[in-house]
Amino acid sequence: MKITRQKHAKKHLGFFRNNFGVREPYQILLDGTFCQAALRGRIQLRDQLPRYLMGETQLCTTRCVLKELETLGKELYGAKLIAQRCQVRNCRHVKSAVSGSECLLSMVEEGNPHHYFVATQDQDLSVKVKKTPGIPLMFIIQNTMVLDRPSPRTVAFVKAVESGQLVSVHEKQSIKQLKEEQGLVKSREPRRKRKKKVGGPNPLSCLKKKKKAQDPKSPASEKKKKRKRIRNRSTPKVLPEQQGVEG
Repeated sequence: MKITRQKHAKKHLGFFRNNFGVREPYQILLDGTFCQAALRGRIQLRDQLPRYLMGETQLCTTRCVLKELETLGKELYGAKLIAQRCQVRNCRHVKSAVSGSECLLSMVEEGNPHHYFVATQDQDLSVKVKKTPGIPLMFIIQNTMVLDRPSPRTVAFVKAVESGQLVSVHEKQSIKQLKEEQGLVKSREPRRKRKKKVGGPNPLSCLKKKKKAQDPKSPASEKKKKRKRIRNRSTPKVLPEQQGVEG
């Protein structure tokens, strides 16, 4: 049974790898139900998952899943410990947490660009995941991990791509990358804002003002010249008595 399960897993992985670009390390998104089932089945996820998928794996979860397990109380305390040992991926629900199933669905939207696997025991979540092409789904049955076969929606999508009716997200990314490498498409770079130069003082205004040469004939220059006083020596006055003696 173990060899048969691994053969099926290898076949399914090859399908997702060739058509959707799934690659190692395989990123497995866990919710609380899968952690609880692993705990009850005494499954060592870190050891058994890489052997089952025959490749390197990364166990991941989100803050919403951790928050949900905390609110559920002591019954899921063991599942919370398993989830806390996983790598926490950033979700869009920073301000207000949502349910774990809703959060995991948001992580695989828009073509599942990060190639996440969804590991859950929630039937409603599984049905919604199967409606989106290209998402590998995992669950636990009879204390055994199983990689589900590609959903009918996924198979139909691949056939449409092969017939030329659709282009997969993986092919779009490859085409875009080839065009950028060949220079057919310029990669968009953020425009740099020009810094306004702070204008300094005008260099001509810093020069010292030259003193204007004054015209010697101008009245202002004449005022500055010192005038020499010419003293006229007055003749001594002759007294009347001296005039009589002389006569």
